[in-house]
Amino acid sequence: MQRTYYKIILLSVLFSFYNCGKNEREKTVVPSDEHPGNTIQISQTQFETNQMHLGVLEEKLFPNTIQVSGIVDVPPENKAVVNASMGGYVKSMPFLEGDLIKKGQRLLTIENPEFVTLQQNYSEIHERLTFLKSEYERQKTMVAEKITSQKSFLKAESEYKTALATYNGLQAQLKLLHISPTSVEKGIITAVAPIYAPISGSITKVNVTKGSYVSPANPIVEIVDNSHIHLELSVFEKDIMSVKKGQKIKFNIPEASTENFTAKVHLVGSSIEENRTIKVHAHIENETDHRFLTGMFVEAFIITNSSRAKAVPDEAIVVVDEKAYVLILVKKEADIYHFEQRELQIGESSNGYTIVKDVERFSGTQFLTKGAFSLLRE
Repeated sequence: MQRTYYKIILLSVLFSFYNCGKNEREKTVVPSDEHPGNTIQISQTQFETNQMHLGVLEEKLFPNTIQVSGIVDVPPENKAVVNASMGGYVKSMPFLEGDLIKKGQRLLTIENPEFVTLQQNYSEIHERLTFLKSEYERQKTMVAEKITSQKSFLKAESEYKTALATYNGLQAQLKLLHISPTSVEKGIITAVAPIYAPISGSITKVNVTKGSYVSPANPIVEIVDNSHIHLELSVFEKDIMSVKKGQKIKFNIPEASTENFTAKVHLVGSSIEENRTIKVHAHIENETDHRFLTGMFVEAFIITNSSRAKAVPDEAIVVVDEKAYVLILVKKEADIYHFEQRELQIGESSNGYTIVKDVERFSGTQFLTKGAFSLLRE
């Protein structure tokens, strides 16, 4: 009985050793610490299951760029500052910042007793002009027939032309106030004058409130039409000789989006600003597909030309604590891949590839181009 008991214990121990050995064989990744130089082992099964790939340094075409900054802007004709042609008190102002308006739409009305005086003067000169014109025509006929003196004719001519000039001047002032001269001639007089939108767009600033007084020097409303926007970039003097019309631009709006957009250089400025920069005007591609706002800050790269460089896929690089690492293949024994974590110096990225600066350290080396992220993060 005792011998049977020993046999059972022996079989149990052997079975435990067998399971431990099996578990070790099934384990595909040997953990390593985070310091570069330690190896990571991957089985063939793990390699294939996770669709990992090996690769080497590849020669790729990279754009040479100039980094600049600027803002989203609109042409001068798409901006408008609304002023009153004559001073007055704001009677109505129904709009707020952000409201969309159309060209010719009434923005506000202003009130001033001087408008009444202006219309009275216009009405009086209009009635008087009829008499003066008749007298001028009569004197002209009489002087031709030598019935009256030249002095009387010249006096009638002077009075008529002076009155005509006054009439035309008052009429022009009424039109500036958007008061109909025809209505005034019919005796319809008003103390209120409307102000209309000079362009279509959105109101970006309102500087008045109901009851406030505005003079011709005070801006009342500012309007911006965003139907056509562009980039206004500042390029440093040392870089401007490389900038040409038609060059492609990649830009982003860091405060609003992580998306990258494209544009093209349209105009290069011909004068240097006080901060030693030159203005470059660029047209945005597919601008109607995006909701850019005037004044947005942009970071941009002007692509001046291109050059070839050794690079690795972005997917092969893992950045830890602002340092870039890759997994290089040290050796392969049977069905086990031995990888080593190694730091590298990287440059610009484009189209899914990143430039490797210290190329000589990786000549002929195979990289884990797919799957490195999950391993290095463990």
